Amino acid sequence: MKTTPEHDERMAKMTFASVYPHYVTKVEKKGRTKEELHEVIHWLCGFDDSEIQKLIASKVTFEAFFQQASLNSNANLIKGLICGYRVEELENPLTQKVRYLDKLVDELAKGKKMEKILRKA
Repeated sequence: MKTTPEHDERMAKMTFASVYPHYVTKVEKKGRTKEELHEVIHWLCGFDDSEIQKLIASKVTFEAFFQQASLNSNANLIKGLICGYRVEELENPLTQKVRYLDKLVDELAKGKKMEKILRKA
């Protein structure tokens, strides 16, 4: 699935710190915890709590965020629609990774069991 170059550029330059509070609000509003959010981020990217806080404090872009990440080898098992895009069909690798994270946060907020969110082959 094609996105526009402008869309991909906007995703790359957006800071993790600007989106993180929205992730927290979204999951907590649905009865989930910040700890569960961090578990999802850790599974996808390999960051622990202190690394997440450093990334927020340094206001890294999503481009830098995912350059530093160790993407889970099962990330390609994340499928479905998020923000009108089918994540498995996104052609831009960075945009796809950002949407992977969005999809996992969405699943967490929707009450999906953690075993299902943290995909295993």
